[in-house]
Amino acid sequence: MTWTFTSDLAAYLAAAGPAVAADPVTNTLLLTVTDGLQRRGTAAYGSGAPFFGWWTGAEGTVAGGLLCTPPFPLLLSAVPEEAVRTLGAALTTEPLLAGLHGINARRPDADALAGAWGRPTRIAEEIRLYRLDGLVAPDPAPAGRARLAAEADLPLLKVWIEHFNAEAGVPGSASEAVLRDRISYEGILLWEHEGAPVSLASFNRPIGSAARVGPVYTPPGARGRGYAAGVTHAASEAAYAAGASEVLLFTDLANPTSNGVYLRLGYVPVEDRAEIVPA
Repeated sequence: MTWTFTSDLAAYLAAAGPAVAADPVTNTLLLTVTDGLQRRGTAAYGSGAPFFGWWTGAEGTVAGGLLCTPPFPLLLSAVPEEAVRTLGAALTTEPLLAGLHGINARRPDADALAGAWGRPTRIAEEIRLYRLDGLVAPDPAPAGRARLAAEADLPLLKVWIEHFNAEAGVPGSASEAVLRDRISYEGILLWEHEGAPVSLASFNRPIGSAARVGPVYTPPGARGRGYAAGVTHAASEAAYAAGASEVLLFTDLANPTSNGVYLRLGYVPVEDRAEIVPA
């Protein structure tokens, strides 16, 4: 039973790809990140060199994986308890893990890794994964309507994504290439009121059976009017239309408003994750 670490994306996909893809709901983050690396290259998420790993169990079968695209935290898939314990030991011995900025894992696994890291840590964020279990229209319906984003919206989209990233503490800047790609498959929707955009929601291409909605952003001056619910409802419908049978999203557990909105739209909790960082 062992972890194998590498900087070779092709080796990771060959070894861990089937095991990670077998659970497209729980492993949605790893699947969308590897899709981005395959489409846009190893610098898709920043200048730091990405690295990968997979856990091989007692029967010689790969049972999960991890990846990291610095400066983003390491992402750990669903893995057995023994894999978490062994990864905890590797945090202080494996060279590829030496410069980690953080670890994003299922909450029990994050707690175990925090205790094994050999340094003081803190929880930077707690997030909840939701899946759609029957879409419900916003009630009352917000004023306005949804429309697809187009090339002409790129300047606005870049500004809004930059603001979203700043509020959410997401490293890096908005990528025009990513925005153009999402526009190409009708993956960004805007909510308009009185002829002006007031909110946006986006979703990634379906991978396997699943697509994930996000980011969702409403400028501060337009909040509290139901626009985010309206555009998230529209994006969820669009994700189904794009071929997803599972529609997912993440929320920050520190934001009760957004969690309430998504519950009312028909999303149900799947699991909680935490990001731990050096204190």
